[in-house]
Amino acid sequence: MTGGAGYIGSHACKALARAGYTVVAFDNLVAGHRAAVRYGTLVEGDVVDTRAVRDALRRHRISAVMHFAAFLDVAESVREPSRYFRNNVVGALSVLEAMAAESVGTFVFSSTCATYGEPIETPIGETHPQRPINSYGETKLAIERALPHFARASGLKWVSLRYFNAAGADPDGEMGEDHSPEIHLMPRAIDAAVGGPGLQVFGEDYPTPDGTCLRDYVHVSDLADAHVKALQAISGSGASDAYNLGTGRPHSVREVITAVERVTGRRVPWTPAPRRAGDPAVLCAASGKARAALGWTPRFPDLDSIVRTAWAWHRTHPHGYHAAAHS
Repeated sequence: MTGGAGYIGSHACKALARAGYTVVAFDNLVAGHRAAVRYGTLVEGDVVDTRAVRDALRRHRISAVMHFAAFLDVAESVREPSRYFRNNVVGALSVLEAMAAESVGTFVFSSTCATYGEPIETPIGETHPQRPINSYGETKLAIERALPHFARASGLKWVSLRYFNAAGADPDGEMGEDHSPEIHLMPRAIDAAVGGPGLQVFGEDYPTPDGTCLRDYVHVSDLADAHVKALQAISGSGASDAYNLGTGRPHSVREVITAVERVTGRRVPWTPAPRRAGDPAVLCAASGKARAALGWTPRFPDLDSIVRTAWAWHRTHPHGYHAAAHS
């Protein structure tokens, strides 16, 4: 698993291990955390190093690859497109090249709703046109478009999982969200509630009920479970395909702030800020296809249950993996 020391990757490692798989996390630890790899073996390496990827595949007798390793900050991708294309596209192609050379024929790809761009209808189904408005989405779409070509050339079986807004933390408190700098709304709102930097709300003039962006928040453990189900499907008789992962219930930025206040019992100080480039007004998943084909059902379908796991993680790990609380 590339990016196995990252936020979603570490949760997927746990889900895979619990499902009986032997897991190897391949990560350069630029954004991931050694302490996050609690399930499986950590191999340090960079996905752009095809030789290192091939060596890991061969040495650990890998039969399937889940590819999480990618940069994911939408605003940064607008400012630094070359960094995103180099890591997200070249890195993924390197992994696919290594897989073909080592005859590893099963690939589960961590994709994103950002491939759709500004939605022309919501909820967004898998047949919605893919017209990214930022280079993060473009890099993910580039790999989605490459996968059928690799399938024709080498017989690759693949699944592309387009998830919406990952949030929350491991319900057992073993893993959680720890980015530097933190880019996601929920942990930033929690941090503001406990005395950290005040939260900025980027845009109050969107065509939404309260003027702030609407997003479909899906629990990170539910995403991890979907990866296991996708692997099981594609390892059997399942056909290569793409699936949306979301709850189908969008929430605005202000609703997330209110939920954090409700769960923590603390006020979240925030100030308005201009819109960020590359942010669509509404992103909401139609995920019926994943539910029907993969048998996937989110265990955390409501916003408060997601916030509660994120709050529990913050209370025991106020500084992320670097220093857990001892009380």
